[in-house]
Amino acid sequence: MSQKATKTWCLRLLPLLLFVISLVAYYLTYAILESYRGTSTTLNSSKSLCGGWLAQKKWESLNFNISRRTHLFLKLKDFFWREHLSKLALPYGVKGSELLLMKVLAVTSNYQVPANIENLECRTCVVIGNGFAIKNSSLGSIINKYDVVIRLNDAPVRGYEEDVGNKTTMRFFYPESASYNPGLHNEPGTLMVLVPFKLQDLRWLKEILYNEKRVRKGFWKPPPQIWLGDVSKIRVLDPHFLQQTADRLLQIPLYPKSKQPVHPTTGILAVFVALNYCDVVHIAGFGYPTSNSQKQPIHYYGYDTIKSMKNSYHDIKHEAEALRRLEDSGAILYLHPHL
Repeated sequence: MSQKATKTWCLRLLPLLLFVISLVAYYLTYAILESYRGTSTTLNSSKSLCGGWLAQKKWESLNFNISRRTHLFLKLKDFFWREHLSKLALPYGVKGSELLLMKVLAVTSNYQVPANIENLECRTCVVIGNGFAIKNSSLGSIINKYDVVIRLNDAPVRGYEEDVGNKTTMRFFYPESASYNPGLHNEPGTLMVLVPFKLQDLRWLKEILYNEKRVRKGFWKPPPQIWLGDVSKIRVLDPHFLQQTADRLLQIPLYPKSKQPVHPTTGILAVFVALNYCDVVHIAGFGYPTSNSQKQPIHYYGYDTIKSMKNSYHDIKHEAEALRRLEDSGAILYLHPHL
């Protein structure tokens, strides 16, 4: 074939070659854009975030030597239709609190987790701690995309939405940490989950529910005497989770020799509950400042400092180590840099 004929043949093939190149480039670009789009909207699809996550298998790899439990709250029928024996008193059991508990559950236990969450094939959850680390994080819009957002105590939302979001699925609290009006910083459907640490906690809730005279004794800080929460949204956490957090996750002796007991914080408890209930668990706002300054704020709100943690019933350093173990195992993921 002459050089001229070869050149003519190449010119004829050039449009076809350019078309093939354009087609390949189009599909490559489409694939790249889709991968980025998938990353940016990961939390809009539970399945995409869960991708291949086998929750039970992951749970078993943590070596807790207990079964994963997804029924979180106490029910009245547990006490009527089958024996609910407990060897421990509160906070790790209900021994001695049965009558109080039955009165509380008679009002609150007709409701469980909403069906739209309970029926999810895969639950993505985020636990929002109250630590200073989340301040100026701009995580609000990301937090709002999770199926379940768990908050702690009376941590505010209004005015901090850019960092902490405004979606709240559950709020763990106890009387001393209760806000008198939960509606100020919660959505209407937020579940108010009481963590009963002592007999007085259940008595406080019973007095609120039945509008009885309030007893102020037995609290380290006066709880609200008027509570404007929606009764239908109240739940009582099964002490099983607090016991297993203490025993399996933190290895705290159930019968301590010291006079001052050490109990898990509501934060580490919420993480353990999420590991039971959820398929994906992310956290934010955990960790206390490393500064030695006693004036260093410890929350993303308010003015509490390191000094306020003195004489606490919690072992913060021990809990930080437990979170680090969970992170190293891949069981949890932080949403922001941390130490």
